[in-house]
Amino acid sequence: MVTAGEFRKGTTFEMEGSVYSVVEFQHVKPGKGSPFVRTKLKNVMTGQVKDQTFNPTDKFQVAVIEKKEMTYLYNDADIYYFMDAETYDQIPLNRDSAEDALNYVKENTNCTMYFYKGNPFAVYAPTFVELEVVDCEPAVQGDTSKSTTKPAKLETGFVLPVPLFVGIGDKIRVDTRDGSYIERVK
Repeated sequence: MVTAGEFRKGTTFEMEGSVYSVVEFQHVKPGKGSPFVRTKLKNVMTGQVKDQTFNPTDKFQVAVIEKKEMTYLYNDADIYYFMDAETYDQIPLNRDSAEDALNYVKENTNCTMYFYKGNPFAVYAPTFVELEVVDCEPAVQGDTSKSTTKPAKLETGFVLPVPLFVGIGDKIRVDTRDGSYIERVK
């Protein structure tokens, strides 16, 4: 059990039949009245974020979230298949559960999958990935000093802004946390 007064960023707990993770918290002690805990919570299954206040003595059951390294295999329409590298079990996920990661992963890429009571609910791509540019405007030679960008389509279908000197066929490193260009890879 965990009390609301013990909440910290990343704490996961069960409330009203759902599992929540604490995104932000603030312990408030007003001049008049009793203290309370103001939080921003994220439902780990649906991704919905909500603000809620608690009495510091409110108790909740701790939720244990399991992480596993999985390999993205292939997709069949809107179902995406991942394989557990240890047991070779294949786990199907719908597009909603894996959507953010799918912008950055191609077949045979390792990802981190999160489970709650044996059920997968989210997939996260590696922090940095190297992908090939398949479509963009022609590269402009010598134009490296300006901070202007152009849209580039990657081999996964994701489009992101890149510097003007990047061309079709170039491999680039991408930060998956915010979808930003890092550098061109040789």
